[in-house]
Amino acid sequence: MKNEKETRRKFATDPVPDLMTDLHTTSTGLTRKEAADRLEKYGENVITREKQQSQLLIFLKNFTSVMAILLWVSGFVAILSGTLELGIAIWLVNIINGVFSYWQEHEAQKATDSLMKMLPAYTQVYRDGKLQQINATKMVPGDVFNLQAGNAVPVDARLIKATSVQVDQSALTGESVPESKKVAFDAGQGEFAESNLVYAGTTVGAGTATAVAFATGMNTEFGRIAALTQQQKPSLSPLQLELNRLTKQISLIAIGLGLVFFVSAIFFVHYPVAQSFIFALGMIVAFIPEGLLPTVTLSLAQGVQRMAKKHALLKDLNSVETLGETTVICSDKTGTLTQNQMTVDHIWTPAHSFTVTGQGFVNNGQIQLDGKPIKYGTDADLDLLIRLVAFNNDTEVEPSKGSARPKILGTPTEASLVILAQKSGIDTKAYSIKYPRLKELPFDSDRKRMTTIHQHDDHTLSICTKGSLSDLLPHCDTIQENGKVRPLTEDDKKAIDDANRKYASLGLRSIATAYREVPQETDKEKQLDGLTIDTAETNLTFVGLAIMSDPPRPEIYEAIKKCHRASIKIIMVTGDSSLTAKSVAVKIGLTSDKARVVTGGELDSMSKEDLKKALAGEIIFARVAPEQKYKIVSTLQEMGEIVASTGDGVNDAPALKKADIGVAMGVTGTDVAKDAADMILTDDNFASIVAAIEEGRTVYSNIQKFLIYILNSNLPEAVPSALFLFSRGAIPLPLTVMQILTVDLGTDMMPALGLGSEKAEPGIMDKPPRARDAHLMSKTVLWKAFAWYGLIASIISSGAYFFVNHLNGWPLKGLATSGNTYVMATTMTLAAIIFCQIAAAMNCRTENASVFKAGLFANKLVWFGIVFEIFLLALLSYTPFLQELFHTGPLAPTDWIFLAIIPIPLFLIEEGRKWLNRRRLAAKKVDVVD
Repeated sequence: MKNEKETRRKFATDPVPDLMTDLHTTSTGLTRKEAADRLEKYGENVITREKQQSQLLIFLKNFTSVMAILLWVSGFVAILSGTLELGIAIWLVNIINGVFSYWQEHEAQKATDSLMKMLPAYTQVYRDGKLQQINATKMVPGDVFNLQAGNAVPVDARLIKATSVQVDQSALTGESVPESKKVAFDAGQGEFAESNLVYAGTTVGAGTATAVAFATGMNTEFGRIAALTQQQKPSLSPLQLELNRLTKQISLIAIGLGLVFFVSAIFFVHYPVAQSFIFALGMIVAFIPEGLLPTVTLSLAQGVQRMAKKHALLKDLNSVETLGETTVICSDKTGTLTQNQMTVDHIWTPAHSFTVTGQGFVNNGQIQLDGKPIKYGTDADLDLLIRLVAFNNDTEVEPSKGSARPKILGTPTEASLVILAQKSGIDTKAYSIKYPRLKELPFDSDRKRMTTIHQHDDHTLSICTKGSLSDLLPHCDTIQENGKVRPLTEDDKKAIDDANRKYASLGLRSIATAYREVPQETDKEKQLDGLTIDTAETNLTFVGLAIMSDPPRPEIYEAIKKCHRASIKIIMVTGDSSLTAKSVAVKIGLTSDKARVVTGGELDSMSKEDLKKALAGEIIFARVAPEQKYKIVSTLQEMGEIVASTGDGVNDAPALKKADIGVAMGVTGTDVAKDAADMILTDDNFASIVAAIEEGRTVYSNIQKFLIYILNSNLPEAVPSALFLFSRGAIPLPLTVMQILTVDLGTDMMPALGLGSEKAEPGIMDKPPRARDAHLMSKTVLWKAFAWYGLIASIISSGAYFFVNHLNGWPLKGLATSGNTYVMATTMTLAAIIFCQIAAAMNCRTENASVFKAGLFANKLVWFGIVFEIFLLALLSYTPFLQELFHTGPLAPTDWIFLAIIPIPLFLIEEGRKWLNRRRLAAKKVDVVD
């Protein structure tokens, strides 16, 4: 980075003739032949992208996980063993899982495509000494080309001619204040602030210029950002990693148990090999939660839909859960924490300090003195200042259809002055007709002033000047106070400077205003020609200061409080000045006034360890470059943080892509930022991030809930095989493999989806993010799924099996091994598991809170899932071809009565356990307080 800065500085500081010599070009440009040779050498002026992995490979890799391979092999062997329907069913499970996984990953990477869109299609370039329009992709180093207002800059270039040039570099720097450009070198402050350099992807807002290209394509600053973006290889989300870990664990356990049961069936029960395999396959299928991945995917999709209603669009399903794990948010200032709408907050005149209410580019405020509204025409000094900023202004503010925010034709700073004039009640357009502009002396970065000359009346011309206080005050020799003009004294200068410093310490910007009236001469045209910078901008009368800021978003205060309560750290990372950054951070409650501010220059000199120490405390980053944002994010990740990075400009793209969650602004954000991000805020509202994080935490909590629900049926599915094995075949299999699949893919899915839509439990944002090494299958999950719900379901379902046999003569005669009694016994085993699931679905809705408090019927999807379970059981029980396929029989009315009773005690017992747990937790809190 240091070498790149030095190279850029060389292009900025070398005399133009030397630069032309180094670039082997002239002021009349290149010849066509030389341009063609350079095009061959340097390549086209395009943003290249890395070769993308084929969609076919991406699709196929979703069918090669440990679980997938296990199911492929199991299905194949099942078919070879003569159970075609079982093999096909297992393969269908695999296909469903693979398709859902591919759907999650299908979002294409378009960041570099959008970078290319921001470059212009055609440019006016000198070739063979003549000005020609060529495709911007054909530009090469050494090309001399023209720029004018409205043009996008196609390459990195040095200005060799310039007239009143202002460039919007917000796409590159993220800051909304236009940069003034000129031929002479001025280092400026911050990244890309050199006065005589323009950069690819930025836009000329005003003026005209001629420039010579020194970098094209991937060698431009734009290209460097593209390269940083491309270097970010997609990484698995915490949820993906955890699911991979979980499926591997479950698959290995299932394989291990399957092998044990296979060997035991052969040598202990003396089953034939083929039958032993089918038996072992049943154990494997029983332990693999085939419906888990589709259920997780659909649950995440539900989360995405809910977030969309809260103005947060997620491009990757797994980002939903990652949001809930977020520990740090790296946030840009302009347009993210603030509104990116310059607003005049105060007016200072020698006699009074006024407050201006209302924020942003909307005329919804008023000017106040001592808290009371003051109308135009009441204070002579205020009236004059308002007229000056209205006259001395090139920006138009027009209503925008379908939006409260008006259309701004010009710069944000001047727009704020137009809005100020509107708040005072004057008609700026009417005044422009009444006092027509006769001449303008445009703003330039050397003198930092702008002057307009107007017809005041038939005998007088008005000279109106605004600009930087330090550059305007020396040209004033009088001051207006209470409507009277008097000589400007040293005490006056000190008072003005003190006021300006006070506002600057608050991170506010000031615009100074002054005027002079001159008698109109007989030859007005000659008089106007004689009013130059030297003659017009002298002997001015100082009027006052317009103080402005980019106001914080109204909802930012509460959003930050929520983040702090949730132990989520917010770090401001901005290209703005240190003073402004800290002022805004303290104002919105982001940090205390003791927070450390680190500039981009300081960041460059910091070691990794020093940076980590700094990041551990309160910190703000100011004047940073794109690769530095990337460095901050990557260092935080090395510290074990889950990082969300927000932004809206091109400069944010590398950090957005590197972050665990990249968050782009949907309204003000560039295409580059949106495409690099994982989440887009459609309302540009920082508070939507907090709502999304809460949703992410809720989704994770819900995943654990339906994981308990899905796993709790594994034990009652496995117990029948264990009974068969340990009885050495004396107890026929109480549950067939197809019936197990009925539970895993049929009755598991719908209630689990309902659990995935459960609302957040109280206090979810009042606790720290879960630990990064926390596992989905925690001890609590295992205990509830197997030792509690699973054990109870195993006892009840096994009891149902033996009860049916008892009604048919057992134990006086042996357990049925075939025929109607055996079919009805296995059917009741399946039905008992399903009705135990009904209780589990209701119980899993809350962790500790009573389901009655959450609303017994509040989650309609869970109830729909319960109805679906019962309906599916009825179909299997009464449909002839399904009876044959799943080995089921028709349930009698008395069977349904018995089954309907099962969930009631299970639900009430769990409600009692939750009540005891709430009392225990409440007692712990009291102990802590004591």
